[in-house]
Amino acid sequence: MLSFLLRNTSSTPLFAGFITMVAASTMVWLPAHAHPHVFADARLELSIDKDGMVEHLAHVWRFDDVFSSTVLMEFDKNGDLILDQGELDTLSKTIGDSLQEFNYFQTIMDNSHDVKMHEPTNLRADFIDNQLLILFETKPAQPLNVKSGHVVSFGIYDPTFYTAIDFLTDEDLHVDGLPEGCHAVVVRPDPDEALAQNQGTLTDAFFNDPMGTNMSKIFATRLELSCGAKK
Repeated sequence: MLSFLLRNTSSTPLFAGFITMVAASTMVWLPAHAHPHVFADARLELSIDKDGMVEHLAHVWRFDDVFSSTVLMEFDKNGDLILDQGELDTLSKTIGDSLQEFNYFQTIMDNSHDVKMHEPTNLRADFIDNQLLILFETKPAQPLNVKSGHVVSFGIYDPTFYTAIDFLTDEDLHVDGLPEGCHAVVVRPDPDEALAQNQGTLTDAFFNDPMGTNMSKIFATRLELSCGAKK
């Protein structure tokens, strides 16, 4: 649940449209070439029912101090250095609208096929210890059973490369209700190895404009679940 994730989110150290908007309004210059400008630590809790069906994914992202301060300055309309509930609501809607185009940075795969997810109904922004937090839950649009015999994976990645969202420790990817006989492993791809392994499927379009394709997910840290197979 989100409350679990919030209690356990690390305090250490988006959405290209949102970042660009904030950067432009505060005169922050963003280079045109693709590399991260914003950093966030993530936690993910995956809930599975007794039949192996994925119930929901709960996300918490905690952003770096610099970006958090920039967001505060942009959305603090009354200048009191605190975001009241109305200002947080505006921020939450802005972020939700921006992330919608990118499937909320979720990379969910069932046997290498993309899994469509419902839009979150409860995405909200908050500030704790002067850092921006984004919290939301999503669920598969169609039933997703981790006991299907497929490898099912769950990850977070910004296809625009503007935001580096990652999990500081493997424990930040948590499974609640992992069925007996199923195994969970955290995969952290090496970029060079990922490119080499996928060379045959990567097109010129990816190398010319990786932001214009969906293949950036090969770099994403992910949680892989397999059932009925050896570790």
